Amino acid sequence: MKRVRGERSGGRGLSAVGVALLMLCAAAVGWAGDAALGDPRTMTFQPVEFAPPEPERVVLENGMVVYLLEDHELPLISLSATIRTGGWLEPADKIGLAGLTGSVMRTGGGGELTAEQVDEELEQLAGDVGISIGRQAGSASLDILSKDLRRGLQIFAGLLRQPAFEPARVELAKLQAIEGIRRRQDNPGSIVGREFVKQLYGPEHPTARESTIESIARITRDDLAAFHRRTVHPNGIILGVTGDFDKAVMLSLLRATFGDWKKGDVPELKIADAPEAPAGRSTVRFVNKETSQTHLRVGHLTLKEDDPDYVALAIANDILGGSSFRSRLFNDVRTKRGLAYSVGSRLNTGMHDQGVWLMRAETKLPSTQEVISRFVANLERMRTELVTDEELAEAKEAYVNSFVFSFTSPSAIVNRFIELEYDGLPKDFLQQLRARVVALTKEDILAAAKKHLHPDRLTIVAVGPGEALPKLLSGFGDVKEITLATGR
Repeated sequence: MKRVRGERSGGRGLSAVGVALLMLCAAAVGWAGDAALGDPRTMTFQPVEFAPPEPERVVLENGMVVYLLEDHELPLISLSATIRTGGWLEPADKIGLAGLTGSVMRTGGGGELTAEQVDEELEQLAGDVGISIGRQAGSASLDILSKDLRRGLQIFAGLLRQPAFEPARVELAKLQAIEGIRRRQDNPGSIVGREFVKQLYGPEHPTARESTIESIARITRDDLAAFHRRTVHPNGIILGVTGDFDKAVMLSLLRATFGDWKKGDVPELKIADAPEAPAGRSTVRFVNKETSQTHLRVGHLTLKEDDPDYVALAIANDILGGSSFRSRLFNDVRTKRGLAYSVGSRLNTGMHDQGVWLMRAETKLPSTQEVISRFVANLERMRTELVTDEELAEAKEAYVNSFVFSFTSPSAIVNRFIELEYDGLPKDFLQQLRARVVALTKEDILAAAKKHLHPDRLTIVAVGPGEALPKLLSGFGDVKEITLATGR
């Protein structure tokens, strides 16, 4: 189960905020010393309550949004930027352009510095800059000693605003991307994940489409520069600043560094929904690859994170297979039947395209059919029976107690605010989710499972030895083989 939104994190270990948080958690446990000597099963605990510090939000004259949160424990400053760009903007014949643009923005020099000069200066300053562009957003970061902030910020801004895209670095990045494509079919776990997503969204959907050797080869330096000019603008950037700084001095420095950067036309992040799979028929596909075991994905598209049923479905997934050792799938498929070492379910959701709900396992070839049958049986049980009081209590407790660890450092706190604003969600969205989890009933979970889990429209993808797989999969639908692209 997805405990918190997003994957970005920041900071270098626990800050004073993090230490205070851990102390708060210990204090919130609330059990007396003599109680610790009794039966732990009879102990009671006070709910953990935590109100994270709120960063200050400032909008610069050119539209750049800045979040600031001071932390003077160490002489370090961290900047993290989220940029409204992404692979969803790539032309269909140049898939991979966004990723290459982000990579060479960092490695190809910028401002008044060559690529070598950037690397040398950052090494001398013990600073670090990262820039990348993914499917739905770009990101940039700077970690620097507070005494070197002015120079570090100049380097960071030069790469972000005026990347040089040195031709040699562009060609190197293209060669690295092509080598990655050539190795793409080596790992069966990666294959099953990619092909599963393609089956759900369609291979041409922005969420599922992949670069090829041809698409990378036709990308030029001019394409990278044009993509940057078209999609990277100050009014499309949310910047987070944490660490050892004075707010007034920092804002003055940011205005001096970015203030003359003109606004641009920021693209709207809008990704079309994929067609819903027809009811009453499962899609069954396999990839013929000599492996020691079958790699399985079984699931379908699902809701977005702002859906009213999101919390109930997330807790249902946690009970079904998202909580590892205490989940139903783990106890049935692994512990009771010994069919798989790795088994579980996952709910991946966001705001800009449909979510994905799936069950996964790696199992020996002869057990493939039985594992899928157990998946379907457990899925049907979630749709027809109330979860137990114990299951609900454990899932709620796990969610509520994990909430505080979304805010373990000032950088993590600021990044949560950035992510929420980028997705158009209220700043207290996580707190709202937590309150809804606490209020959930068994009936809520059953209703969400009936509405959003569909055993009659599953997509099943298996990677394993092709001679045996079709027969093992035939009981679940019309089986077709996926032929992997090679040498493209």
